[in-house]
Amino acid sequence: MHIHHLRNATMLVSLGEHRLLVDPMLGEPGAMAGFKLFGGGRRRNPLVPLPTSATDCLQQATGVLITHEHPDHFDAAGIAWTRERRLPVWASAMDVPSLRQKGLDAHELVDGSLGLSVEVIPAQHGPGLVGWMMGPVAGYYLAHPSEPSLYLTSDSVLSDSILEALARLAPDLVVAPAGSANFGAGPSILFTVDELVTLIRRAPKDVLLNHLEALDHCPTTRAALTARLQAEGLTSRVRIPQDGEQLHYERGSTGPHPRPKARPSAKPGLQKWLTSKLG
Repeated sequence: MHIHHLRNATMLVSLGEHRLLVDPMLGEPGAMAGFKLFGGGRRRNPLVPLPTSATDCLQQATGVLITHEHPDHFDAAGIAWTRERRLPVWASAMDVPSLRQKGLDAHELVDGSLGLSVEVIPAQHGPGLVGWMMGPVAGYYLAHPSEPSLYLTSDSVLSDSILEALARLAPDLVVAPAGSANFGAGPSILFTVDELVTLIRRAPKDVLLNHLEALDHCPTTRAALTARLQAEGLTSRVRIPQDGEQLHYERGSTGPHPRPKARPSAKPGLQKWLTSKLG
């Protein structure tokens, strides 16, 4: 499995014959309003440009995978780029209808899609009511027979569903957002650094941390996170890639991957409708 990290949560994942562009935020710096609402320091997003390697990387994409429709994961530039190339878009049942309304070739990602073992794992984009108001988010377990298994937690705080998935599915690689985003007041809407430490300790194998230094409401830096992980003795299995960095992972076992658990498709409802209006 090859991963080309571009910026924030955007990366190209090479899994078997597939080249999946995950959560493409492709706009120029400053194309979006700031997300930090309180306490000063609000700036327009993204804060940094795409790396110079992005053009060649994007040309390889055979499909797009969306964890949720927030603009820092699928912005106007990403939507236009995907639509122009008529690439298939894979997403949860919660997001497929609205993606189709945007003129995209959207498909529900289910077990067996793309010849992969797939499980959609609930994610919680913040605690309690804050998380509900942030709207529906999907994490994904993806396993190709001859590749390492991958668990994209998506934007979430630490939850029982994530810990249960780590123990049951034993993913070879966990990709988690590490910016500890908040609006300048109130709780974090992504893993806190303490939660990341717990996540890494519970992850059975490798961890990749992204969603860093690209948005004004993500205060955690690569340097500070690295220092904390060094203090915890957790750097050996963790990568914190720079924008444009490429990483390669080999499968250590020849046995079958754990089978995903069947879950009913969650259809759009009040939460999706209301949060799309507020956004």
